[in-house]
Amino acid sequence: MPERWLYVVVSSPSDWEAELLAEGLLAAGATGVEQQGAALSTWFRDPGDPDRFVSGLRAGLGAHTGAEVQLSWEWRPAADWAQEWRRGLGARRIGRHLVVVPSWIEPVIAEGDVVLSIDPKMAFGTGEHASTRGVLRLLEPVMEPGSTVLDVGTGSGILAIAAARLGATAVLAVESDGEALPNARENLERNGVADRVALQHALVDAAFLAARPAGYDVILANVLSGVLRPLLPGFRGALKPGGLVILSGILAEEAELMLDAAAAAGLMVAAEDREDEWWSVRLQVPR
Repeated sequence: MPERWLYVVVSSPSDWEAELLAEGLLAAGATGVEQQGAALSTWFRDPGDPDRFVSGLRAGLGAHTGAEVQLSWEWRPAADWAQEWRRGLGARRIGRHLVVVPSWIEPVIAEGDVVLSIDPKMAFGTGEHASTRGVLRLLEPVMEPGSTVLDVGTGSGILAIAAARLGATAVLAVESDGEALPNARENLERNGVADRVALQHALVDAAFLAARPAGYDVILANVLSGVLRPLLPGFRGALKPGGLVILSGILAEEAELMLDAAAAAGLMVAAEDREDEWWSVRLQVPR
């Protein structure tokens, strides 16, 4: 174990920008990302020349987000890394029966609860982000045993795991970021659903969806709205009659644009969810 870690704090004016910053930090080698109010904190192994590393990190994050990035850094002892990363992460109940917990916590559960044990690498795949919670709340009451599910941009695998634990018999979890796959695979195995969830390294685009006509009962996609809107016709085509698509990663101010695009794609609104500035929606293909 390193004797010290480079501890970095990045200012984040909005949740939307925080997601981009977290992606950039992980791509730069961060061991994990934690959101603390309007800031993201993370740890890097000793880069040797911290001034040069931080300068490059600031430039890289700026290019990734398209905005000037404010960050600070300091050295932290190795013992502090584990303590701070786990601090504040506990069991979180979402919806009626879903309980998301880090793997090191033994939760208090009630009859009928479904536990999702996730080793987090960043807050957006643990239930600590409102967009993830929105999908889970919209999924829980409609997930039927025996369903087939496509999880677009699976990340930590939390949505695919939830679908399988709620009764799906076949889930395809697709992720375009190869660095996220080992963590997703570990989480699938920890939750005992690796036999029902196939993990694929690919980009979900119109061609990907066209190759799977009417193949799914449910599609889950928690990504940015600019990515989601062009995929809506493909989502409709990949769903069975009466199938559902649950979308999140959408700012509330973007909801009308998404609803217009959904209507144009022939998808009906079945339910909506809003938490803070984030909006999620469950859409349905007419039967």
